[in-house]
Amino acid sequence: MKKIVVILILTLAITSTVTAQNGRTKFATDMYQAKHEMIIEELGLTQTQQKQFMPLYEQMEREIYQVNRNARALAQEVEKKKNPTDKDYEIAASALSRTRVQEGEIEAKYFDKFSKILTKKQLFQLKQTEVKFTREMLSKKRGKKN
Repeated sequence: MKKIVVILILTLAITSTVTAQNGRTKFATDMYQAKHEMIIEELGLTQTQQKQFMPLYEQMEREIYQVNRNARALAQEVEKKKNPTDKDYEIAASALSRTRVQEGEIEAKYFDKFSKILTKKQLFQLKQTEVKFTREMLSKKRGKKN
C-alpha cells in the first residue's frame, strides 16, 4: 500500500509539471534521470543489465504514467462540468480507484521480465530504491518550502 501511495505521489509530482513537448519538462526529465541513476547505482547494475533493464523499466513507468493520466483526465472532466451527474462522479471515482490495481498489474507483468535480468537481491533492492528515491525527493521538496 505504501509503495502505491509513493508511486502515486511521485507520478502526481512529475505530471503536475508536464508540458506539451514530449509530455515532460526539464524538471521531470531530470527527475527521471536521477531516479534511473540511483537505481543503477544502488542495484549495482552491470552494463549488460543496464542495457536490458532500463528500457523495460522506462516502458513500465510510461504505462503507469498513462494509467494515472487517463484517470486524472476523467476527474478533470467531471470537475469542469457545470452539473456533473452521479454517473459522472461514479465513473471518475472508479477510474481513480482502479489506478492502484492497474499499477499493481503492470508492476507484476514487469516483475516477471525484470526477474530474467536482475538477481533476486536486485529485485528486492529495486523496490527499496524506488521508495528511497521518493522519500529523498519529498524531503528536498519539504526543505525548499521551509
